[in-house]
Amino acid sequence: MTTSTPRAQAWTNWARTTTCTPARIVAPRDEEAVRAAVLAAAGRGETVRAVGAGHSFTPAAATSGVMLSLDHLTGLERLVPLPDGGSLVTVGAGIRLYALNTLLAENGLAMVNLGDIDRQSLAGALSTGTHGTGGRLTGLAALVHGVRVLTADGSVVEADAQRRPALFQAARLGLGAVGVLLAVTLRTTAAYTLTAQEEPWALDAVLDGLTGPGNLVDTNDHFEFYWFPHTRRALTKRNNRGPADTGSRRGPLPGGASGASASRWSRARRWIDDELLSNGLFTVTNEVGVVAPATIPSVNNIASRALSARTYTAPSHEVFVTPRRVRFREMEYAVPRADLPEVLGEVDRWIKSSGERVSFPVEVRFAAPDDVWLSTAYGREPAYIAVHQYIKTPHERYFAGVETILRRAEGRPHWGKLHTLGARELRELYPRFEDFQAVRTELDPAGLFANAYTRRVFGD
Repeated sequence: MTTSTPRAQAWTNWARTTTCTPARIVAPRDEEAVRAAVLAAAGRGETVRAVGAGHSFTPAAATSGVMLSLDHLTGLERLVPLPDGGSLVTVGAGIRLYALNTLLAENGLAMVNLGDIDRQSLAGALSTGTHGTGGRLTGLAALVHGVRVLTADGSVVEADAQRRPALFQAARLGLGAVGVLLAVTLRTTAAYTLTAQEEPWALDAVLDGLTGPGNLVDTNDHFEFYWFPHTRRALTKRNNRGPADTGSRRGPLPGGASGASASRWSRARRWIDDELLSNGLFTVTNEVGVVAPATIPSVNNIASRALSARTYTAPSHEVFVTPRRVRFREMEYAVPRADLPEVLGEVDRWIKSSGERVSFPVEVRFAAPDDVWLSTAYGREPAYIAVHQYIKTPHERYFAGVETILRRAEGRPHWGKLHTLGARELRELYPRFEDFQAVRTELDPAGLFANAYTRRVFGD
């Protein structure tokens, strides 16, 4: 069974960067209905694009053909325990990450790593290369053990490292260009807590701390920092793992509070920091920046100096994820980790010389190399530099200036975030690009799953 919307209903992504009017939006109830919808579209000569939560900043899901929602493909299919306490978990590809986190927690499990937003669908997060931070940990696509894919001819194919390995590589991170992800098998780990330490640091101290045997990336399970443009200050975040049975949430306690009152205070403190300050006050400061851009350097300076340290412990997915109520645009590139200080210095100099006023912090994260063909971490240690701009503030000049710097550093753009590269440039950045293209050509020669964005980044 398939539900569908009336014809010519507009669709817009979360960031308001893309709007399209599909011929129809369909939401099949099961895999057989997905197959029927795809074959029907092919018979009408329409293209098909799968859509998740619409959290990509690019037009990855945009189509004038059939927009295929996977919202009903969310069930747990099987759970196979592993000797290390984790499990291989097979779920419908349309499940949202927040629902997946809840499902795993109910079974004593957790994701090995996560980004800082959990609103995406699993299929969308994998297909665009979502990652978290941690110098010994990979992005989400490298945690995929197997996939079930619907191809353009209506075949339902199981693929993993042994069965159809080329399809496995192309499907776990490929913008949905080789087929529709129906189900995914993930390698998960036993549930754990994270102790988060958030502290303001001088930016120079952070950059100095990125090298040497005791560097911040390698001595913490998860390290990232946020640099405030127009200042030399940053907020550091160090998350380190502990067993799941360390008790209830813990945090900074006033007046020696303990037990239940400590847990309530920790939750209240996090609400104040994450919602009232990080979202509520941040909205106000960005609105001020829209009407009075000249105030942004002073506001950033005040904000960076007003930051206070905090430490708390909670289940891993609660620490990874940060509420995002402020709408923004984002561009992110992965550069070689060793080049990060020099590249960030160039970005700083460009902002100073350009006259741009940047209210959003620049986010910097890290990951381990992996072997996923189109991963931004393929074959090298990446450092991720993400720039943001408030939705009401023009971002084009800022992003263009920074992108020029990141491209000079052989940066690879995030597939789901804003960038200007096409197939010609991307082919030079990914050693297995042509292998991916061969799979795409074999399985979808007529471009059933193509749109303007896939044609731009992969070619016709």
